Amino acid sequence: MIKVNLLDSVTDKHSGVAAIETHVGNPRAQGKLLLLAVGVLAVVVMGFDYVSASAASTRANEELTEQQRIAEQMKAIIKEQNDLAKKTQDINTRIAAIQALRSTQKGPVAVLSAINERIPQVGNFNLEKIDQKGGILVISGDSPSEDAVTQFGRSLEFSTGLFTNVSIEIQRKAIEGITPPAQTNPNVPPAVKAETVSFTIRCSYTPPSAPSTATPAAAPAK
Repeated sequence: MIKVNLLDSVTDKHSGVAAIETHVGNPRAQGKLLLLAVGVLAVVVMGFDYVSASAASTRANEELTEQQRIAEQMKAIIKEQNDLAKKTQDINTRIAAIQALRSTQKGPVAVLSAINERIPQVGNFNLEKIDQKGGILVISGDSPSEDAVTQFGRSLEFSTGLFTNVSIEIQRKAIEGITPPAQTNPNVPPAVKAETVSFTIRCSYTPPSAPSTATPAAAPAK
């Protein structure tokens, strides 16, 4: 028959627990346990910080990529806007040049038409030059008749304000290459020497005002 000494077992058990309690109660052991706990906590914190930093870095890289993509799109849009602005400026410059050309052409054409309407229907009545500086006209020419020059000047003066301040300068000149025949009979009056009348007419030119494009008011309904 096997005998077990229960007293000894309980004593051994109590001694083991006491040893553990003694070991845990040792300050040096407590320091080691504290250091171990701190180390484990530091590893956990560092791991969490690494995971958070990695996720934040990933998000930052994605945002950076998106911002770079938007910046490239904005750069392309700005380039298209600059090209469009340059094309618009070129078109406006061409339009302004065409309008200026039309305005410069319209003035001389209107002046020449108004002068041409008033040229007397006389043979050999010639206009040599027409200069326009602002609103001042200088018309030069020659005519076989002084009366024709006077008629031309009057037609300019009586033009309902189109030509004003008309002044005429006349100079008679002999026609080269034509000499009167020699007079042998004293009873015949001497032949008139062939001459031409050179003239210079200065006047002010006031172009007619453009007709009003305003729409007349409608008559009230009855």
